[in-house]
Amino acid sequence: MISTSNLSLRFGKRALFEDVSIKFTPGNCYGLIGANGTGKSTFLKILSGEIEPSTGTVDITKGERLAVLKQNHYEFDDFEVLKTVIMGHARLYAIMEEKEILYAKPDFSDEDGIKVAELEGEFAEMNGWDAETEAARLLNGLGISEDLHTQKMKDLDGNDKVRVLLAQALFGSPDILLLDEPTNHLDVKSIRWLEDFLANFDNTVIVVSHDRHFLNQVCTHIADIDFSKIQLYVGNYDFWQQSSELALKMAKEANRQTEEKMKDLQAFIQRFSANASKSKQATSRKKLLEKLTLEDIRPSSRKYPYIAFKPDREAGDQLLMVENISKTIDGEKILDHITFRVDKGDKIAFVGSNGLAATTLFKILTGELEPDSGEFKWGVTTSQAYFPKDNAAFFEGVELNLVDWLRQFSRDQDETFIRGFLGRMLFSGEETQKMASVLSGGEKVRCMFSRMMLSGANVLLFDEPTNHLDLESITSLNNGLISFDGTILFVSHDHQFVQTVANRIIEITPAEFIDKRMTYDEYLESK
Repeated sequence: MISTSNLSLRFGKRALFEDVSIKFTPGNCYGLIGANGTGKSTFLKILSGEIEPSTGTVDITKGERLAVLKQNHYEFDDFEVLKTVIMGHARLYAIMEEKEILYAKPDFSDEDGIKVAELEGEFAEMNGWDAETEAARLLNGLGISEDLHTQKMKDLDGNDKVRVLLAQALFGSPDILLLDEPTNHLDVKSIRWLEDFLANFDNTVIVVSHDRHFLNQVCTHIADIDFSKIQLYVGNYDFWQQSSELALKMAKEANRQTEEKMKDLQAFIQRFSANASKSKQATSRKKLLEKLTLEDIRPSSRKYPYIAFKPDREAGDQLLMVENISKTIDGEKILDHITFRVDKGDKIAFVGSNGLAATTLFKILTGELEPDSGEFKWGVTTSQAYFPKDNAAFFEGVELNLVDWLRQFSRDQDETFIRGFLGRMLFSGEETQKMASVLSGGEKVRCMFSRMMLSGANVLLFDEPTNHLDLESITSLNNGLISFDGTILFVSHDHQFVQTVANRIIEITPAEFIDKRMTYDEYLESK
């Protein structure tokens, strides 16, 4: 078990955490959530001992081992991949190294023999003889092929290094596992493998993630950071979100009888319990949910941006024709004779491991790049708004406050009108006077959404729009695109986002072009 007692962390006058006392118990997976800047990653660093709190303590049950997903991709460059994974269990790896040194001694003594016997006993207790087999199994599950297991870490690309470090954290069944954005840089197959691994993990997991589908699959609890405190809730992310909305609704209807409210709560809990998909997590979660009372569910103080895209005009039936488009960049064939048609009402997700293909296609369709060959034609009734993966050009060196920045893209120049759109994106009062050049990543994304909403376009193109966003903004964008009655072309690695928005899936690979009119889950099952 890991717990905190009266823990606080202050930076000058600002308190990131204030008197936080919380327990994380074995057999549970805790999703740590909170708006950007509330200190999710910082809290994990406090638990791991990387950061000292201003006051209070972190307590770990004696003898329990804590593992952390490391973020320094270069720390293990001189080590083999398999050894790097085993290094996740520091004591086991130290024994292996010490044994190797002793066995290699030319003047092996009786004293060395006694020491080796002690080490071998401890090694066996730690299941050391299966260490390499377990490390290899973890690597294979995360998509690291066996030919890379004996390579040096420095010879791997950045994405593969992340996977090895994740395997390192998972190695040896740690008693407490701290994971900060573990699904970053993982493909769908690896994420599914990780979901299954954590769903059947018997010890304590605390995870930070902006992937709602992942949180829903693995979490038994949500730990919500708000107002410098951390509040524990039973259930996964969707249960936390919807139950907090239910609690807010109940609070507004205070004249209703408690018995009626309890009926709503019980029906809600039964529905959620029945929908769980992992047997171990479902059983654990259902038992906890059944013990809930009305007082256990509280309204959230979260603020959600209001994202709604409204076309100025309805598009006709002819939207977009793409014929034999090819593009080579730096000697690599990115697009090879790509041909497809976009129909009215299509919401197309471009998926797959090669994100550059979709990005290149979008840049061609919006006029940023010229194809090497082929052509495309937009319908005369269409108008497009584009969200690029890299939005730096819209903000760098721009000495305008947010009102004047957004005014550049608005037909209505009235300041009250402009402030209304900024207010939808949670910029109000003095925040509207911020300089556009100093915004955080998430703030820039929300400004780009305001720009797109002002366009009145009936075709929207999004290249990784959920990057840099907190869960509240992702949810609002997700709902906004579900409600949008125009056409959407988008790229996203957010499973729930793709599943709930897309009605058509396109995957561009070096070998083939796959185009299926189906949901994302159906597409994954078909593969």
